[in-house]
Amino acid sequence: MTVLIPHSLNEAVQMLAETSDAHLLTGGTDMMVEVNFNHRRPSNVISLGRVPELSRWSVDTSTQTVFIGASVPYADMEHGELAVALPALAAAARTVGSPQIRAAGSLGGNLGTCSPAGDSLPVLAAMNAAIHLHSVEGERIVPFSDFMTGPKKNSCGSHEIITGVTLPISNGWQGYSKVGVRNAMVISVASCCLAWQDNMVLVALGSVGPIIIRCYDTEQWLNAQKLSSQTSITTELAQEFGRRAAIEARPIDDHRSTAEYRKHAISVLAKRLLQRGTQQ
Repeated sequence: MTVLIPHSLNEAVQMLAETSDAHLLTGGTDMMVEVNFNHRRPSNVISLGRVPELSRWSVDTSTQTVFIGASVPYADMEHGELAVALPALAAAARTVGSPQIRAAGSLGGNLGTCSPAGDSLPVLAAMNAAIHLHSVEGERIVPFSDFMTGPKKNSCGSHEIITGVTLPISNGWQGYSKVGVRNAMVISVASCCLAWQDNMVLVALGSVGPIIIRCYDTEQWLNAQKLSSQTSITTELAQEFGRRAAIEARPIDDHRSTAEYRKHAISVLAKRLLQRGTQQ
């Protein structure tokens, strides 16, 4: 295995253009598992850990947006200014693996792998994140709704590097919850992100379909009720909200869980997140 180590974004995209079969490596928390189990045998790897542009983040109050570089570790999102700007992302980051994994894993890795169980992806979907891609030809920005095309598939070209994401600063309550086979260090069997943004509710689901599912029908139904995050809602309305979110899920039976349980879990997670968000 040949490991190439660029020290700038320009150098990285040039290396990728010249090495078409190269695998990109950030924290390695997904790829190295596959390498260790002989599921993947890359002949060339481009390690992005020393590309400074990918490790930067910024909060822009003038545009009310946050930019997070592809190599910024989850540990940096758990607390501080990023957690204040994006509470749901902070909540999702805190559920990722162990402290060691959170010190290495990043949004770039989650987006590159594009597993429906990726913890950060429901947040990116709910918040209408914009994905930044770079190549020798320049930058391309893709909305998350167009980025994930299938399980472990995305619209990133073979010559492109994921450099970061842009999200709106939170102006309402946000939350993220997931269910797994144990309480910590677990791959989710169902996950849900709910965010109030501009007095509208946004909902996205993970691990219950081939891609991250945005619950547009459920959002439309709830937003038609003319509620806000300060509204006191009834138990019946919260239960109906959860039921509708579960209907939009498209889970399967696999070695982690059953489709029936996943639908039930989504109904409970969505209901609880709505109740929490309207009790603040």
